[in-house]
Amino acid sequence: MTPGIEVYDATVRAEEGFSLLSLLLMLPVVELVLLALIGMSVISWAIMIHKFFRLNSAARQSAAFLDVFWKSKRLDSVYEQSGQFRKSPVAEVFKAGYQELAKLTSGGQNADGSDNLLRSLRRASSVESTHLERYVTFLATTGSTGPFIGLLGTVWGILGAFHKLGAPGQQATIQVVGPDIAEALIATAVGLVAAIPAVMAYNYFNSKIRVLNTEMENFSADFLNIVKRHLH
Repeated sequence: MTPGIEVYDATVRAEEGFSLLSLLLMLPVVELVLLALIGMSVISWAIMIHKFFRLNSAARQSAAFLDVFWKSKRLDSVYEQSGQFRKSPVAEVFKAGYQELAKLTSGGQNADGSDNLLRSLRRASSVESTHLERYVTFLATTGSTGPFIGLLGTVWGILGAFHKLGAPGQQATIQVVGPDIAEALIATAVGLVAAIPAVMAYNYFNSKIRVLNTEMENFSADFLNIVKRHLH
């Protein structure tokens, strides 16, 4: 093969690679990244508003239910009033425990049947904990992936800007690449704007959920002790 043909082949391969890169950079990746981040941010804010009111209601009603529970002398009276605290996870645990207790007493079982009661309380606590944690993981996902998705848009946009500089006849001026770089940097900014509130809300909601989970565990233990004393 002659040197002239080798140079020609190398030039053709370079042009083919350049054309392929041009086609890839024509894809609206930055715009898609911005749309994805805006969508994630909107969903995150909807979740934050919903969970804020939901967890506050759960904490407030749980405190009110516990006040009723410890002031009452009869479990059946507490059960009748528990319908007022539908958003309280502690009240839901009590209702599950009371219904299991009614089965035990109607069947004539003694304290040995308290294992069934314990399982019922744990199952109800697990269900309520799952309800409290619903949608919160999306905030963690937004907080952890948002900056990287934005960075992807930024890198892609900067690649496009430098690729434009390499085009024939283009001058290396800020007027040529400035708009593309600015658009690319916006992707990172939007990623941070979506991620920062999501992370803060995730940590706040997790602390509230831990408190409610602790309340359910403590109530389950207290309720089980009360029942064991009466079954003996």
